[in-house]
Amino acid sequence: MKPISTPNAPAAIGPYSQAIKAGNTIYISGQIPIDPATGEFKEGCIRCKTRQSLTNIKNILQAEGLNMSNVVKVTILLTDINDFAAVNEVYADFFQPPYPARSAFAVAALPKGAPIEIEAIAVV
Repeated sequence: MKPISTPNAPAAIGPYSQAIKAGNTIYISGQIPIDPATGEFKEGCIRCKTRQSLTNIKNILQAEGLNMSNVVKVTILLTDINDFAAVNEVYADFFQPPYPARSAFAVAALPKGAPIEIEAIAVV
C-alpha cells in the first residue's frame, strides 16, 4: 500500500490517509467540502460545497498523475436527500460517459457538520 497525499486537498482530520494506492486501485477517503487553502468549509449553497468535495477528489487524483476519468465508483453521503438534484447538476460537470458506478445515501450526520461527503475509487 502506498499513501497518496497533496496539500491541494484537506489534510485528514483523523487517523486515515487522503488516499491509498493498492496495486492499480486508488481508494480516496471521503471528502467533505473543506477548502484546503483556508481549512474551512466552502461558503455557499450545496452546489458550491459539492464542487469543493469533487475538486478535492480531483486534486488527490492529480497528485498521482490521474484525472476524474480514472474514477470507477463514487459514494455520496448527504445529510439532506433533497439536495440530490443540485448535487447531480455539479456532479455532471466533473464526469463524462461512461460515468462511474455510484451510490448516494441520506445520513443523519457527517464529520464537522458537513452537509455532504464524497468518496471515490479509481483505477490506473
